[in-house]
Amino acid sequence: MGAIMLQGTGSDVGKSVLVAGLCRALKRHGHDVRPFKPQNMSNNAAVTIDGGEIGRAQALQAIACGVPAHTDMNPVLLKPQADRSSQLIVHGKVRGTLGSGNFRAARGALLDEVLESYHRLRAQCDIVVVEGAGSPAEINLRAGDIANMGFARAANVPVVLVGDIDRGGVIAAVVGTRAVLDPADAKMIRGFLINKFRGDLTLFEDGYRQIEALSGWRGFGVIPRLADVARLPSEDAVVLERPVPCADGPIIIACPVLPRISNFDDLDPLKLEPAVDLRMIGPGQAIPGDAALVILPGSKATIADMRAMVGQGWDIDIRAHHRRGGAVLGLCGGYQMLGRTIRDPAGIEGSVRSINGLGLLEVDTMLAGDKTLEHVRGRALGADFQGYEMHMGRSDGPGCARPFAMLGNRPDGAISPDGRVMGSYVHGLLASTSLRAALLHRIGATSIEADYDQSVEDALDALADHLERHVDVDALITLAQEG
Repeated sequence: MGAIMLQGTGSDVGKSVLVAGLCRALKRHGHDVRPFKPQNMSNNAAVTIDGGEIGRAQALQAIACGVPAHTDMNPVLLKPQADRSSQLIVHGKVRGTLGSGNFRAARGALLDEVLESYHRLRAQCDIVVVEGAGSPAEINLRAGDIANMGFARAANVPVVLVGDIDRGGVIAAVVGTRAVLDPADAKMIRGFLINKFRGDLTLFEDGYRQIEALSGWRGFGVIPRLADVARLPSEDAVVLERPVPCADGPIIIACPVLPRISNFDDLDPLKLEPAVDLRMIGPGQAIPGDAALVILPGSKATIADMRAMVGQGWDIDIRAHHRRGGAVLGLCGGYQMLGRTIRDPAGIEGSVRSINGLGLLEVDTMLAGDKTLEHVRGRALGADFQGYEMHMGRSDGPGCARPFAMLGNRPDGAISPDGRVMGSYVHGLLASTSLRAALLHRIGATSIEADYDQSVEDALDALADHLERHVDVDALITLAQEG
């Protein structure tokens, strides 16, 4: 039937969440819907049904549509691994590394492959809901663009611009975007949405009308901030930069936020547990001495993050935590850091070829070979679970004789002789209710055994209800029919 694209006045205005909510609302209207993001930049990724990887937000949006995640939903994924370089993923597979010097030329050459994925999705459904990246107002990046107006014009998809009123200056943000855009680009925008409103909606009626008058675009609604959004997994590391109030839970679980942290949504299921106080530890902060468990999540650049850990003094904190009887869990790159050494002879991650790990597990890691991408099922700590693997390298050593999990007949990870240090290559472990309960039991906490997957479904339904109340969804459907 058609397509519609949400672009933003800036990053983190809520595009990913709104696309997910709109996908769920359209599905409930009886439409067969697919999400699409031409180009994403994130270290939070998910494994797809066709054996590739895409951004975590598109995987969530696929859940909202009630369909399996597929690489066509995010054909180009950039995974930052250093300040000036990113791993390039095309159609779910690693294609090399892009640096700041060749970024623009390389991405522009990918437009044909982006359009191939888009047209395959269009052939499968009624409506494709497209998410932009960053903002079309970044006109310095317009040449070779495939994420915003470059895609919208090539695919002839109408655009709705999203502004974030919570950060202030939303009138200038929307109207200013109109002012700086090339006229042909501006013509693609058919209206706007105002997101994250707080307070009395009537107080913004004049501002809303002024945006319509000054931009020449119609408004499709003002969306109040919704608390249920916090129950949805986030892929944007910007959420980790904001201070989060500590919960009232008596059991502290600490997670150091390393520069190349990835797939930190692995920790989201712990937020369902009233007995847990999950603390994300930022630079310059010590790991709490009274933490019961320290979790080291995934990393896009394990050696660089291990160096950063030493630089912060967190290696000292973690070893002291273990000596005091505390538990440690490492997931994927975090598991590699728990071992004795990490070697990268081919320089896959950068110029530093080896580093000592924390030495809490008797394993050594070699970063080499093909990237592992697969869904898995297994058993650990006496509980069944399902998850996915997404990693480079292999870990071996005496510690592997005490595996953390069995994936069918294949061992995974390691557990220290004292049982207090655990490492696994599997992401998504904590979403499994019984395994999460078993882990919490080991550190003296009791799980309420909430169903995390159902919690996400409920949050998506609440978001769709919210959009139906505050957005002219019927008008968006009509607009999509033009795309």
